[in-house]
Amino acid sequence: MIEASDFKNAMALLTTAVNVITTRGHSGAHGFTASAVCSVTDTPPTLLVCMNQAARSHAHFVDNETLSVNVLGAQHEYLSNAFASRLSSKERFEQGSWTELVTGSPVLEDALVSFDCEIEDIQQVGSHSIFMCRVVAIKQSQQEESLVYFNRAYHQLAQVEIA
Repeated sequence: MIEASDFKNAMALLTTAVNVITTRGHSGAHGFTASAVCSVTDTPPTLLVCMNQAARSHAHFVDNETLSVNVLGAQHEYLSNAFASRLSSKERFEQGSWTELVTGSPVLEDALVSFDCEIEDIQQVGSHSIFMCRVVAIKQSQQEESLVYFNRAYHQLAQVEIA
């Protein structure tokens, strides 16, 4: 049996994009910082997003059945920290500039890319829910530097052209 601490230490060495996941519905706008996001298939365009069931906004995501994945650029470390903190939802959304696409979930105006999604299925595995999300709209920026998380710290990753 693998110990949880050993698994967490090993996963810290898996470089991941930093994302702010958002939703909006009758109970307001909610969001959290996540690294557990990945592509499932391109036909139909589908993402997988993992969320701890104990998170205070979990029920809002389930009820709203929509979310946006906002992939953070290098300048967004402050935003990642805000959405991972104990700030209220209102205080979190005071950070950054927000718009919306099809679903009404908040989309960060200067995100590297935003995927606006409808949650089609939810699987529960251990402490987390896995949202299977059909992408209904995409908004890209012209930024070329991504914020990534590796070995329990933020890093910036820039696009490099090879001549």
